[in-house]
This record gives sequence, structure tokens and C-alpha cells, in this order.
Amino acid sequence: MQDNATEVTAAGIARLAGVGRAAVSNWRRRHADFPKPVGGTETSPSFALADVEAWLRRQGKLAEVPLRERVWQQLAGHPEGPVTALTHAGCVLLLIHERPTVWLDAGAGSDERLTAMLPDELEKVIAPRFGGTAHEGAVHTPTGPELLPSAPLLRGAAELAAELGARQTFEFLLGRHLDANPRQYTLTPAELARLMADLAGPARTVLDPACGTGALLRAVAARPDQELYAQDSAADLAALTAFRLALNTPAAVRAATGDSLRADAHPELRADAVLCHPPFNERNWGHDELAYDPRWEYGFPARTESELAWVQHALARLRDGGTAVLLMPPAAASRRSGRRIRADLLRRGALRAVVALPVGAAPPYNIPLHLWVLRRPDKAPAQPEVLLADTGQFATEGRGGPDWQSVRDTVLDAWRAYDSAGTLPERPGLARSVPVIELLDDDVDFAPARHLPPPTAADGAEQLTDVRARLGRTLRLTADLTPPPVRSAPPARWPLTTVGELARGGALVLRTGGSGGHARVPVLTDHDVLAGTAPSGNLPESEEEAVLTEPGDVVVPVLGGGAVARVIDDATQGAALGRNLVLLRPDPAALDAWFLAGFLRGTANNRQASSYASTATRLDVRRLQLPRLPLDEQRRYGARFRALDEFERALRHASRLGDQLVRGMYDGLTDGTVTPD
Repeated sequence: MQDNATEVTAAGIARLAGVGRAAVSNWRRRHADFPKPVGGTETSPSFALADVEAWLRRQGKLAEVPLRERVWQQLAGHPEGPVTALTHAGCVLLLIHERPTVWLDAGAGSDERLTAMLPDELEKVIAPRFGGTAHEGAVHTPTGPELLPSAPLLRGAAELAAELGARQTFEFLLGRHLDANPRQYTLTPAELARLMADLAGPARTVLDPACGTGALLRAVAARPDQELYAQDSAADLAALTAFRLALNTPAAVRAATGDSLRADAHPELRADAVLCHPPFNERNWGHDELAYDPRWEYGFPARTESELAWVQHALARLRDGGTAVLLMPPAAASRRSGRRIRADLLRRGALRAVVALPVGAAPPYNIPLHLWVLRRPDKAPAQPEVLLADTGQFATEGRGGPDWQSVRDTVLDAWRAYDSAGTLPERPGLARSVPVIELLDDDVDFAPARHLPPPTAADGAEQLTDVRARLGRTLRLTADLTPPPVRSAPPARWPLTTVGELARGGALVLRTGGSGGHARVPVLTDHDVLAGTAPSGNLPESEEEAVLTEPGDVVVPVLGGGAVARVIDDATQGAALGRNLVLLRPDPAALDAWFLAGFLRGTANNRQASSYASTATRLDVRRLQLPRLPLDEQRRYGARFRALDEFERALRHASRLGDQLVRGMYDGLTDGTVTPD
């Protein structure tokens, strides 16, 4: 075995074999020939992937490793780390994308021959694709010795590309990496990126000076002779963005490494558009060394105003009339330390719109972030007004984000009307254009909520009347659905089976939530299941096949320690299964779905099947138990469980309506639209 062989953790072994981590621990204890750890720590050891695959096959526990899982494990366990592995995979996938016949020749020989040939061939692709030579910018051609440990991964990635395509393969691997390391990256959701790109409008040259994983530039609509410029202080992110863009678009890609404020890689650029999701609340952004920088046309930002430095950097990189769209923290619209710069942005016509997004639109998800739309002034506006919009009402209860379609329609409709006319009539509660003179007071606070008119009083009263009527109907329904009095009985002594045994016997099919899927499919999240709400989530866009729900499926969350199971009905069918969810699809001839869901919700059942090894309780669904009962008896229990579910949903609906009525009454009484009589 090579010293630098790909390694895999116990969790990875469990995924390869389709079992829980407890089974892997049992194998280590029971089988003397189980591969010995080659790395990691005593509490979290790692094993050589090749040795593990060989052992699983000898034991008959692994007929064939799924190609996607094998390639992912090779990447995740790469001796130089997953980012290096992703970069090497990106190089080869780009070669396959641009010059497939070259790869066929290089891949025909040994690993040594392959890695010796690749650097020269990669140089011929990377240099023209990214501009200059491959030794400039964010992308560097790896040497043969650097590529040698990656040879199995490169062959696997090429095999996967033959099945999915080079672009889809890179998106799959990148998506799995981001999903496995959520705390390392601040991601811009795809729907938000698309909205920002649409606000900027069609553009031939586009810059993202804090590109991250490239979501904003990837959302830009393609145009002939397009050039995409990217920069990030993290070299790995700049390189991954470069490969992602090169595989997704024919545009020229110019990616660079470095802090855009301290070491701008594109000082001469005058772009048509700038899109940016800058880092928030940075004190060490270069305040001391950049005091006399020519970019500060609207004032020198205070140490606490890093976001206003990014705003001015974006404006400095625009051509006259070019548009910038930045994601901003809400405090940037009102902090006193930034009021002079905000005032100058208003006076000179640079700030064109501020849009308040709903809570949950982007990280940090507990804050309603803002979008600032700016335009480099080519002439002073005759009657300057600024568009202010608030889409907070489109927040949802799920963790998958707001109602993006409503956000998108509201924002783009208001922006396009305002941009063409220079003004916008009031849209109560949603948007209005405000004369700049109204904002130039001592605070220069342009947070949209402070300046938008509330909904009309008549509409508010009508809505409260409607909510009250619906609450009354729901409370009467809840009373009708209240379970009848129960009779006591001695504890039952049924013969038991487990979900794992039922799956092995073919009585049900077990599937786990994916890490990617097609963008337009609604996603059922674990929060949706826990809250009993409609599908509200989204998954990273990829060509990985999503698990779609069908009526009669039973969905179980695996995190959080709650005893919850949800039966999919006609209203929720067709949604993709989100992360941290397990789907059970019972055979109707052997199992009643409501019987299955009801017994899975038992508190004692969940306790015996849960693991408490970490800070989060994790449920091993395969260990959940249910009694062996004839189908007719299952249906008797299933009917009672279904009635309980209807009662529970009525209670939840009544609670939501009650909260809505109470909040509306408080608001109406305090703003004068409702009288106390």
C-alpha cells in the first residue's frame, strides 16, 4: 500500500456499504482481518480506501461501489486534502471538456505515464482558457509528481464525466465538498445570485471581487465575447471558481488570488457590472494602509465600515453608467459612522435602490439582509430619487429560504419600472421611490422599512376579519377532531421487527436525502417535516438524481431527537428529499403507511434507536422497531394514527392563525387602523 493512499473515515465506510456507523464499529471489533487504521486520531481513525473496498468485497458486503460514491471518497480522503483533489479534478475535467481525445490517449497507459503527460497538455488548455500563462492568476498547472497521488481520482472523475458530463461531474464533486464543510464557506444561494445578476442587467464584462465559490458570476446570463473577472483572498476558492466558470460558460475567465481591497488584481478594469457578496463586519480591512487610496471618491470609510469600502471599490471598477449590486448587512444603511459616505452616494446619484430581503435569504440567516443597487454616475439626475423596497413579508417558516418567486417578481417589477421612469408610485408595504432630499437628514438612514407606507387601513381590517373567521372554523374543526376518551389496557407483547429487516426483506425501500438536484424541484426539508409545512427548501444545483417523494412514502428526520414521521400526501408528492431525511417507501401489500409512521413516532422507539455520541442526537432509522401484525390489524392502527395526524395539523393551523390575528390586532391598535371599541 502506498503511504499516500486515499483514506476514508468510518462514516465513509458506512456510506460505501449502505449501513450505519454502528455496523462499522461492530465489524472492527468482530473481524480480526478488518483493515487497520492508517491515519486520523484514536477517536476518529481513517483507513486506506483500497483496503476497505477489498475487505468489503471479501465479506460479501459490497458487490460494487457506486461510481459517484467511489469518486467522492477518493476526493474526500485525498492525502493532500479535498481542495487540492478538487483542483486536480477540475484540471482534468476541463481537459476532457476542451480536448477529449487528448485525455483518451493519456489515460490509456499507466498512472506514471498519465501524470507525466498531463502537465504539458493541461498547459495548452489552461493558458488560453484563463488568459496569459498557466503560471499567472488563480489557476496553476500541477506537476507530474503532484498529480501522481491523484491518479485514481482523475481516472474515476473521467469515468464519471463519461456518464454525467464534465460540467455536471465538477458541480457534483464541488457540491458534495461544500455540503460536507458547511462552516468553512459562506455561500450565496442560487436564487439570490440570479436575482442580483438580473438587477445588474445584461453585461459583457462582469467582476466579482469577493467571488467565493463563484455563485454570482455563474448566474450571469451569457453574451457574445463575454469576460468574467473574479478575485478572492482564498487561493483555493479563486481556483475552484475559475474551473466552475470555465466548465459552465464559453466566456473568458480571469480569476486572481488576493484581497481586492489591499491587492486589487484588476486596477484598470472598467466593467459593465459588478456583483459582490463581501465579507461583513471586518475591522482589519486595510483602514490604516489605504487612507489615501483613489477609490474613496465618496469619503474615507471608518474602520467599522468595511462594507462601504467594498461599495466604493465596486463603483471604482465600473464604467460610467455601469451597475453594481452588493449584498449588505442592514446596519450599513443606518450606522452613524457611515452617514457622510451614504449622503454623498445619494447626492451624486450613485445609489439607485435598496432592497430589504426576507429573513433566511442568505447567511447569516437570522438577519434580513439588504441589496444595494449602485450605478457609476455618468450625469447628475435631474430629479434624483432612490427606490426603496421591502420583501420581508415573503419570509417562510421553513429553513429553505423565502418565497423566492414572490421576492423576484416584486423586486424586478419595481426596479424595471423605476429604472425606466426614474420614479415609482407608492406600492404600500412593498416599494416606493423617495426623493433624495427626504433622506439627507442627520441620520441619512435609508433602511426601507423606515420609509415605506403601511398597507391601507381598509385592507388591514379586511384581512383581520378574514383571519378571525378562518380561526373560528379551524377551532371548530379541531374540537371535532379531538380524540375520544381512551381505555386502559395492559402493555402489548407483540413480536417485533426493525426497519432494517423490513428493507432487507423487500417490505419497504429505504432512501436518504441527496446533496444536489435540479434547481426547479421544491425540496422537503427536515424543518418542513418537523413543522408540518409545505416543501420550502432548495439543494445545490447538480445533475445528481434527486429522491422524489410519492404518496404513501414515510419521511423521517434523523437529527434533533424528535419522534416525528410524516406520510407524504398528494399535496407534497414530487418534492425532492432534503438533507438529514430518510424516506421509507412501504410495499402496500405488506405494510400500511400510517401504521408504519405511527409506530415510528413512539418515544421509547426513538430513544433506543438514537445515538448521543455528539452534541446533536442522531437517529438510526434502520434500528426503529414496529410489531409484526397482519395487514388488517395494521390498517386499524393506521386509521387511528391518521386521525391523530389530522388533529395535530388542525392544532398547528389554529396556532398559526392565532399568532397572525394577535399580531395584526397589536399592529392595528398601535397604528390607529383598528379602534379599541
